[in-house]
Amino acid sequence: MSFQYPPKDPDASPVSPPPPRPAPYSVRFPQGTPYVTYALLAVTVVVYLLQMASKQLSGIDLVAMWGMKSNVAIESGQWWRLVTPMFLHGGIFHIGFNMYALYVLGPGLERFYGKWSYLLLYLVAGVAGNVFSFIFSTYNSLGASTAIFGLLAAQGVFLYQHRDMFGKSAQRSLLNVIFIAVINFVIGLSPGIDNWGHLGGFVGGALYAWFAGPKLEISGRPPDLWLRNVRSQWMSLLVALFDLLLFVGLAMVIGGAR
Repeated sequence: MSFQYPPKDPDASPVSPPPPRPAPYSVRFPQGTPYVTYALLAVTVVVYLLQMASKQLSGIDLVAMWGMKSNVAIESGQWWRLVTPMFLHGGIFHIGFNMYALYVLGPGLERFYGKWSYLLLYLVAGVAGNVFSFIFSTYNSLGASTAIFGLLAAQGVFLYQHRDMFGKSAQRSLLNVIFIAVINFVIGLSPGIDNWGHLGGFVGGALYAWFAGPKLEISGRPPDLWLRNVRSQWMSLLVALFDLLLFVGLAMVIGGAR
């Protein structure tokens, strides 16, 4: 003999099954080879090899002498020195650390920004860092870290502006970016490190990223969904021009007042 438990109520209406849960859909992220990052890596390495060749042939790093940030030279009219230092380095560990950071940060940012906007970000951050160094530091300096700190700031701005889209993973990544930035600024307090250049690059990158960085929206119909940047490329160009005029103009005013 068998029994049903709980007892079946003959007057009860049949229980309807729960509605099916919607199937999860994947969203395609921007793809593509980060050619600009690879080009920046290649150009910087080639310039460093030219520095080493100059040292071997003449005993003097002529490339650095003509391109590093030098306040006296900039004040005399050599304004290209606000750009060229980001492609120069003082040693193998210096360039190795900076190029590794570029290799880690660059490809993801380039895919979301697009090639030209990403290149503008790199250049604006590098110039902003050299301007800060020119204003607040009297020491000669060189290195891509001005632009690298700009990429780090841009990564943080991107995660913050899309925190609702990426959820908890964006929050964790943003905290990681903040931690890395703080650690590197603390390390930058050591003698021989141009922390003013780092700060300027960080400010320049953050400023550009906030107003010209990608603004992503989900496009398409399920199951074919993808992320699309709705920010105009013209906006990136206008913001870059404004930032460059702002920082270079500030350097000219300060330089003329000295």
